[in-house]
Amino acid sequence: MTTDRTPLPFGSPAPGFETSEAAAQKAKESTLLSPRFYTTDFKAMDAIDVGPVRAEWDAMMSEYEGDNNHDHFQRDAAFGEEARASLAALTPELRKEFVDFLITSVTSEFSGCILYNEIAKNVDNPDIKQLMRYMARDESRHAGFINQSLRDFGIGIDLGDLKRTKKYTYFKPKYIFYATYLSEKIGYARYISIFRQLERHPDKRFHPIFRWFERWCNDEFRHGESFALIMRANPHLLQGGNKLWIRFFLLAVYATMYVRDHTRPMLHQAMGLDSTEYDWEVLKITSEITRQVFPLELDLDHPAFRAGMERLVRLSHRMEAAKARGGLIGGLQRAACAAQAGWTYLRLYSLPVKTHELPQQIRLQPTW
Repeated sequence: MTTDRTPLPFGSPAPGFETSEAAAQKAKESTLLSPRFYTTDFKAMDAIDVGPVRAEWDAMMSEYEGDNNHDHFQRDAAFGEEARASLAALTPELRKEFVDFLITSVTSEFSGCILYNEIAKNVDNPDIKQLMRYMARDESRHAGFINQSLRDFGIGIDLGDLKRTKKYTYFKPKYIFYATYLSEKIGYARYISIFRQLERHPDKRFHPIFRWFERWCNDEFRHGESFALIMRANPHLLQGGNKLWIRFFLLAVYATMYVRDHTRPMLHQAMGLDSTEYDWEVLKITSEITRQVFPLELDLDHPAFRAGMERLVRLSHRMEAAKARGGLIGGLQRAACAAQAGWTYLRLYSLPVKTHELPQQIRLQPTW
C-alpha cells in the first residue's frame, strides 16, 4: 500500500482503479467476498402464496406505490460542488478504499435489480410480480446514484456490460429469501449506523453521498420486510431442516461483511469509526431485527465466535499476501489459508445458537 498522503486532484482515479476497465474487473470478480449475481427457479417463485399475510402485504404494496423516495436519488449542483471539495482532500489510500466501497456497493445494488427484474419478467403470480417490480425500481435508483459518484473519479461501471458478463449463481427460492432478507437488513444496519455517526460528527462526512443514507436505508429495510412477509406466510421455510440453512446464511452473511470491512480500515477511520466496533454494532442491530422472523440467532457474545471472526480476518490478510507473492509458494500458502478458513467456518457453524419462539408481530418499522 502506498504511504503517500498527498491529496489527488478532483476527477483523478483512485490507485488501483485508474480506468473504467479496472473498476469493471473489480465488479466482475467472483470471490467469497464479492457480491454475486443470482438466478433462481421461477416456477417455484410463481407458486408463492402470501394469502396468510394478505392485510400486511397489501399495506406494504401501498407503501411501495406511494414511492416516498421517488425524488430522493437525484444529484443536484450542490451535491457536485460538495463532492468536488470533499474528494480534493482525500489521500490516495482513502480514495482507494472509498472507490472499492462504491464499486462493491453498486455491484450489490445492481445484483438485486437484476434478480428482482428477472423474477418479475418470468412469473405470472401478480403478488410476486408487483413486489419484484417495485424492488427492482428501488435498486436501479440506488445503483445509478452510486455510479454517478464513481464518475467523479474518472471511472464508471457499464452496468449493461456487467449484466451480460458477470457470472451468475443459481439459488433455490428459499436461499434467495434467507440471503436477500439478511443482505437487505444488514444493509439497513450499516447505512443507518454510518448516518447516525456522521450526524453526531458532521466534520467526518467526507462525501455528500452519506447525507442520502437515512432515506436510502429505509428502502433496504422495506425490502427486507417484504421477504419477511413471504417467510411468515410460508412457515415451513422457518422449520425443520431449514433451520440449518438459516444458520448457514446467518454465518455466511455476517462473516463476509466482517472480513470485507476489515480490508477498509481507513474508510472507517475517516468517519470516526473503528472497523471492529462498527461491525459488532451492525451485527447487533441485524440480530435484533432478524429475531422477528428467524427462530434462531447467532450468539454474538460467545468468546469463540468473536475469536473465530478475527481468525477469518487474519487468514484473509494472509491469503492476500500469498496472492501478491504468486508462484508455487504463494499458491500453496493460499491453499493452506483456504483450508484453515474452511475449518474455522465449520467451527463457527458448530457453536451454540440462541433459539426462541417467533413473536406475533409480523411487520417492523425502522427504529434503530
